[in-house]
Amino acid sequence: MLREMRINIRSKIAIGYLLIICCLGVSIVVVTERIASLQEEIGTLTSRDIEIHNLIASIRYHAISMESSQRGYLITGSDADLVPYTDGKAKWEAGYNSLSQLISQQPGMKNELEEIKLTIEKWIDEVGDPAIELRKRNDSAGMIRFFTEESGRTSLDALKERFGSLTNRQIESTRLHILGLDNRNRLLTVSLYVMLAVVAAVAFLIVSFVSGSIVNTIKRVVKTIAEIASAGGDLTARIEVRTKDEIKDLADATNQLLASLETENWIKTKVAEVATMNQGITELNALAEAFLAKVAPIVDAAHGLFYIREGSGSGQRLVRIASYASDSDASGRSGFRMGEGLIGQCAQDKRPFLLNKLPEHDVKIVSGLARVTPQSLLVFPIEFEGKVEAVVEFASVTSFSTQHLKLLEQIEDHFGVALNNVAGRMEVERLLSESRQLTEELQAQTEELQTQSEELQLQQEEMRITSEHLAEQKKFAERKTRELESAQKELEAYSEELRKSSQYKSNFLANMSHELRTPLNSILILSQLLSENENGTLSEEEAGYAAIIHTSGNDLLALIDDILDLSKVEAGKITLTIDEVNVSEIPEQMKLRFDSVANSKGLAFDCRVIDGVPPLLHTDGQRLQQILTNLLSNAFKFTERGSVALTVRSADPHKVQEALPLHASGDVLEIAVTDTGIGIPEQKQELIFEAFRQVDGNTNRQYGGTGLGLSICREFAKLLGGTIELTSRVGEGSTFTLYVPSISGEQAERLASAYEEAAAAVMMPETPHVAADRPQTEGADKDDRLFKGKRVLLVEDDDRNVYALVRALEQKAIEVKVAGNGKECLRIMKEEPGFDLVLMDVMMPVMDGLETMGVIRRDPALKDTPIIALTAKAMKSDREKCLEAGASDYISKPLNMEQLFSLMRVWLTKQVGH
Repeated sequence: MLREMRINIRSKIAIGYLLIICCLGVSIVVVTERIASLQEEIGTLTSRDIEIHNLIASIRYHAISMESSQRGYLITGSDADLVPYTDGKAKWEAGYNSLSQLISQQPGMKNELEEIKLTIEKWIDEVGDPAIELRKRNDSAGMIRFFTEESGRTSLDALKERFGSLTNRQIESTRLHILGLDNRNRLLTVSLYVMLAVVAAVAFLIVSFVSGSIVNTIKRVVKTIAEIASAGGDLTARIEVRTKDEIKDLADATNQLLASLETENWIKTKVAEVATMNQGITELNALAEAFLAKVAPIVDAAHGLFYIREGSGSGQRLVRIASYASDSDASGRSGFRMGEGLIGQCAQDKRPFLLNKLPEHDVKIVSGLARVTPQSLLVFPIEFEGKVEAVVEFASVTSFSTQHLKLLEQIEDHFGVALNNVAGRMEVERLLSESRQLTEELQAQTEELQTQSEELQLQQEEMRITSEHLAEQKKFAERKTRELESAQKELEAYSEELRKSSQYKSNFLANMSHELRTPLNSILILSQLLSENENGTLSEEEAGYAAIIHTSGNDLLALIDDILDLSKVEAGKITLTIDEVNVSEIPEQMKLRFDSVANSKGLAFDCRVIDGVPPLLHTDGQRLQQILTNLLSNAFKFTERGSVALTVRSADPHKVQEALPLHASGDVLEIAVTDTGIGIPEQKQELIFEAFRQVDGNTNRQYGGTGLGLSICREFAKLLGGTIELTSRVGEGSTFTLYVPSISGEQAERLASAYEEAAAAVMMPETPHVAADRPQTEGADKDDRLFKGKRVLLVEDDDRNVYALVRALEQKAIEVKVAGNGKECLRIMKEEPGFDLVLMDVMMPVMDGLETMGVIRRDPALKDTPIIALTAKAMKSDREKCLEAGASDYISKPLNMEQLFSLMRVWLTKQVGH
């Protein structure tokens, strides 16, 4: 029952405090009761002891008073002297009775008191009263005899001695009581300490239990998150929390996020699998069969049909060309007209149809043991450039899920391109086949004409006839030539289609880059904010986790850039910028970049330039620096001890003649990167320059990496007119030697042209634009004054980026307003004028950023508002498009917050200046 109850953290802490307070309350009550009892006992003992002493003194006083009064009366005979005797005789017995009751529990004192009573009574009977009677009778002789015998003196002495003994007994009894009280007081003190220790132990156990239930749960959550991160992004893992509190809510929300990410990752993976499936397929039937065989198991379909559109105009039909798990022709019609049945209607409406809980029908899913009736039917179109090219139908014994529908929506557009490409290739092959046939016929006819010409030389008549025949053949040849020209035009049209297809691939890569950069942007911003831990709310370990996430995000961004760089190189779309490179600065730049790496690994790092090197080198400095950075990164990665060295010298002319014969007469630098690392086997030395390849799997597992760096280095070296050579021995180290010539602008154009001719005609995204470094404003205080209170309108449709950017901007005391699209942005700017800056995302629904910026610039009241464009789709000339649309400046995602703040400083400062 308790396990099912929801007890939040605040309630757990409150219950713990309540239990501790109850324990303290019980302890205080017990101690108070014991102290009150002890005080009462002390008061009783004190009052009783005083009363006993008073009674003993009173009895003694009355006894002595009677003796003194009796003697005075015997001497004077005055009745006034006899009054104390009479009073003492009447009062001593009352004191005796009271004292007897007080000491009834003390037998020794009781016996002493009885002896005193007998002594007093004996003195009264034998001495006091007889002597008074003698005086009353004036018996002088009797009185003289009485005084002579001193008979009362002995009794009084004994009485005084017994009073002393009784007093001593009372004192001893009081002393014993005091000792007992001291013992009880010490016992109370010890009990108090023991009780405090018990209360402290109980409190510690309560606190340990409450805090342990909270901390252990948090540790389990952190451990699971760490396991997910360390497993390389295993999105199938889930956080298990047994408590019913806020931490369980956090775990459930995180599990939902992981499930969503797992679904998205699954869809992207399957889309990539289907996209790569059609490579090497040149026939529509084979492509359709492969598509059904690949997609049907993914969507849990047990039966499938593939219909292709044929014909034109009103004669268009959808003809079945492939099936999956088909029993016979009875399992599906061979064709449909446009608008006929669900197949035809799907093609006409360009929308999918989903039917669940189908009634009984003739179509069965057949296996060796059973015939099963499908329960769910899915029909969806495949489009290309807004035109339906094919329709696919799937049947399943279970219902199709939302995940399956989303996957098919993603596959639809990409597969339409592949379908069109295969159809285009088939048409080209048909035209080429016809062209070859026409050529063979023309050659045969030419040979025939030659034979006829020889015959004409023999016979004039035959020449005339042959000439006429030849004229006819000439006309036929001209007609064939025109047909060939027509075929050539068709080939050119197909080439244009291929160019468009390449453009679609370019757009696909750009969109994929956008899809990757958009979530990566929020990851980098939030992880940076967490790692900086300005509010001190995270522990050092948690801040370290955030720093690892930020570093991993940067690594992922570098991987994306590497893939795009490699694709651009292969496509021949790299533009060289030739400038003068100061050779003496190369070692200084590399030293500055890698000194910290060498120090952290305890490696020696030597950079030097050999005498005789030309001071300037004409080449693309950025590409040269990228090559050297990759080579040095690899050297440090695979070197655990020893050293790494960078040596720059003039290349040996013989080596230049052998490796770069075209540059034998010019300046060529030889830049060697030498390490004492693991080395590379000879049979693997050429393999490592291929994309995504390393020496072996162990290298990848131990040192990481994707295997793109050396491939990019080799391609960049070729682009610069140079080459890279490798010498290495396993266990001793490696030397990568870059030969790079000094080239002119014309040579750079020739090299780029040669690359374009050798590469596939693919337009790849440009390297994401990063705003140039701008001067930082002086001091954090100046930053705070500049940003504080500024009103910024953030126009962004992605909730993750909105959350990350709002948190980052609010840390600078900036007032942030959010708009989800361009229309909402325009509405807010009209209703709430006076924004100091607008951050505008480019790709948004409803109204994108380019259109929105154009509207703003046409509004006189808003045209001077600074706008910084944000985009993750870093296509070529993207920056120019943003600036033409009205952006004041431009920065690409994932955002570097320091660069964004730098841009904001510039434009906010300009606003202040105005």
